[in-house]
Amino acid sequence: MTGAGDGHHRGRTGPRGRLRIADRVYSGIAEQAVREALADEWARRSATGAPPKASVLVVGGSARVTLHLDLPYPADLARLSGLARDTAAARVAELTGTPVGSVAVLVERLVPAGLA
Repeated sequence: MTGAGDGHHRGRTGPRGRLRIADRVYSGIAEQAVREALADEWARRSATGAPPKASVLVVGGSARVTLHLDLPYPADLARLSGLARDTAAARVAELTGTPVGSVAVLVERLVPAGLA
């Protein structure tokens, strides 16, 4: 027989706690994902851009991500932007369990090859 205080809570159903993930955690996940996704592209160049920055707003249980990126130039900018967008969305959803409703990619600067 189980009694109060024995650590068992069989049959108890009630409200459960809530977990709130800080916006900076979402941002950090997105930034790290983009750094990893674009690492090979930057590794082939002598010049590198600023690290990616992300801001995330969670509204109604869905995340809205905004990425601020420096991208290498010349390069396939559409492909790199899409890679950053898709990778950030997938990683945020995977690690937080929060669906990503939208990702905006803002290219802040194009970094020409050979720029020091």
